[in-house]
Amino acid sequence: MLVQFSMIALTSQLGIAVADQPPKFDIARGCKVDSASAFDPKAGMDATMKRCMDDEQHAKDKLETQWLGFANADRVTCTSEAIGNKADADVTPPSYVDLLTCIEDQQLQRKLPKN
Repeated sequence: MLVQFSMIALTSQLGIAVADQPPKFDIARGCKVDSASAFDPKAGMDATMKRCMDDEQHAKDKLETQWLGFANADRVTCTSEAIGNKADADVTPPSYVDLLTCIEDQQLQRKLPKN
């Protein structure tokens, strides 16, 4: 009986596995929504979109290369935060920049002295 309980407890922990890669976001869709609200009339819509796409791709690349080095708790918390409420996905699509910023903030917070 004790062995069965241990096996159940062990297998239940396997269901909480964290992905080896960051989540997949639609960068173009996110930038389209974001650029509409952050449009820079001096630069134009194409330049605003390009800047957003470049920022998102840079953040995605950094996340992909460093993902496994981030604390599991930070990855889970920040992914959940970046994805947000599914009902709001059309209004505020997920962002690699937001995800990376959240994880970096979590890392920094751990390094600060505790009062």
